[in-house]
Order: sequence, then structure tokens, then C-alpha cells
Amino acid sequence: MPISRRTLLSVVAAAPLAAGIAPGRAWADEDPRRTERSFGHPDAKVTVTEFFSLTCTHCAHFSNDVMPQVTKELVDTGKVRFVYHDFPLDQVALTAAMVARALPPAQYEPFIAALFASQDKWAFARGADPVLELGKIAGLAGMTQDTFNATIADTGLRTWIATQMEGFQKQYGIDSTPTFLIGGKTHPGALEYDAFSKLVAAVS
Repeated sequence: MPISRRTLLSVVAAAPLAAGIAPGRAWADEDPRRTERSFGHPDAKVTVTEFFSLTCTHCAHFSNDVMPQVTKELVDTGKVRFVYHDFPLDQVALTAAMVARALPPAQYEPFIAALFASQDKWAFARGADPVLELGKIAGLAGMTQDTFNATIADTGLRTWIATQMEGFQKQYGIDSTPTFLIGGKTHPGALEYDAFSKLVAAVS
């Protein structure tokens, strides 16, 4: 999904940004919700980073239709370590990213997959309140209502994600989601498995 400068600014403007924050560094030791979210063997030859938005339909396609094979053929075999980076395109996606990070790290990847699998029901259902629907899914994952309410009201976490997003945009020139960082190069678009695996093989 293409990202306009206006879209980026609208998300970033939701929280007061702290100057001079480097992506992935500041705050990380202070709050476990701000640590890296990844899965796969830590010594895998190739690290793939995905910049994604939970309301991006192209990201949902990759998660639903391509990621199962990536997991089976590349991650589970120890060839790839997969790293997630939030790049929310709107306020709903930003709120969803906050909630995902508030769950225990081991639940992060399954929760992200569940949100993408049910994207039409919680993010785009006509007449539905996305935050209310998101709360229901978080509840099924074991999050209490009090934790959910505190999380979505947490301006510090919101600021951190928005700051990360701005930093990644400047660092890598991202203009669409999903975008994959493989071997130091960015590859935009919901890659199908054959194209994805070829990019991995090229840097293995």
C-alpha cells in the first residue's frame, strides 16, 4: 500500500516526538514492549525485516497466503530469521501495533497473524468500532480489559512507534507496505513465495 507524506505525518502527529531518537535503540531497555519482535533461529544466515501496517491489505495477503510457506521452508529450517517492524499507515493500525506489543513476545507473531487473518472483521467491517473489535481479539489472546485500556491510552508507547516509523522512513526511504529488507536492500510489495525465496537465496 503506497504511503504519502501526508499519511506519514498524520500518524507521526498523533504523538509528540522526541528529538534525536534512533530507530530500535532508545527506550528499548526500559520497556519490554519496545524490544525487537522476531522469530527464527538467531544464527540464521539471512535476516529478513518486514515493515508492515496492520490495516494494509497487501500485508494481509503476504501474511495469510505467503508467510505459511516462508515459515515452513525458510524459518523453520534455520535459513531465515524474520524481524517485524511496525509501520502503521493510520491510527487504527497504530493502535493495533500497540496492543500487539503489549502481549508477551512469544504471542506477538501469532497475534499479528490472527489480526491479518481477520482484518476484514476488525479493521474494515461496516458499522463496527475497530478498537472495540480489537479489544475482543486481544481478550481471546489473554489480555485483560484493564491492560487493553491502559495500552491504547499509553502515549509513551504511541510516541515510540511513531518515532520508529519516521526514523525507518528516513533511513530506508520506505514508501509502501509491506517492504522487506533483505541483504541490506529494500524490496517493496507483497512478494509471492518464489520471488521472496530467490531474494533470500541471493544473499545466503
